[in-house]
Amino acid sequence: MSVKINLASSLRHLTNDQAVVEVNGNTVGQCLEQLITRFPKTRKRLLEKNGALSRIIDIYVNGESAYPEGLDTAVRDGDELHIEVIISGG
Repeated sequence: MSVKINLASSLRHLTNDQAVVEVNGNTVGQCLEQLITRFPKTRKRLLEKNGALSRIIDIYVNGESAYPEGLDTAVRDGDELHIEVIISGG
């Protein structure tokens, strides 16, 4: 099952400047694990130490937010994930 992960420009330096990475998986979490396996430096930006999705990351599946299911959100062959970094400050 092929799923495309579209990465925010601020994350691309972690994937050798690839904007899109194809992975396989049945859930958002499985897809992210494949991304992390191929590009280990992405783990620190995408996941908390306990394995939960980072609070500064939003994930969309075919344009729809993966919230509240997050990593457990089901994906199908041909789906596209978009990983966005939440900008905050004060």
